[in-house]
Amino acid sequence: MSVYDYSVTTPKGEEKALSDLKGKVLLIVNTATGCGFTPQYKDLEQMYENYHEKGLEIIDIPCNQFAGQTPGTDEEIHEFCTLNYNTQFPQMKKSDVNGENELPLYTYLKSQKGFEGFGKGLKAMAMSTMLAKIDKNYKENPDIKWNFTKFVVDKEGNVVARFEPTADMKEVAKCVESLL
Repeated sequence: MSVYDYSVTTPKGEEKALSDLKGKVLLIVNTATGCGFTPQYKDLEQMYENYHEKGLEIIDIPCNQFAGQTPGTDEEIHEFCTLNYNTQFPQMKKSDVNGENELPLYTYLKSQKGFEGFGKGLKAMAMSTMLAKIDKNYKENPDIKWNFTKFVVDKEGNVVARFEPTADMKEVAKCVESLL
């Protein structure tokens, strides 16, 4: 199996096969419109503007599984992103990334790159503290821990990196740039 065996659904219900993106670098991210990490949309859009012509595709999958921080419809999410962050990359249909209804794509991504921690700093400590209250064994499973977890896929379809929402977006950009 590879990432190219999966598809995502557009807000209009159309299947978008990831195999159509062979030869591109993919940044797959579960997003939210009402999260403390939502300003990362600005950084994502900047990466898209800088690298899209060089072969970057962003797969934005809104998800409402984390504290209900994406309550809107697909249309409302798109409107929020374009009005507040001028996003040019498309949002996919709002979907689950964990649990019995998770997208098969996410089952695969998590099998390729598990959770390795939140890193250092205040945000990392805050995330660890919060998650320990929700699930004391959160470190032991590959589940997505929060909004704005990012997976980077190289031009050959290999999942090469997983960045937690606490990761410095400059590091994400460096990783993407190194693969173009």
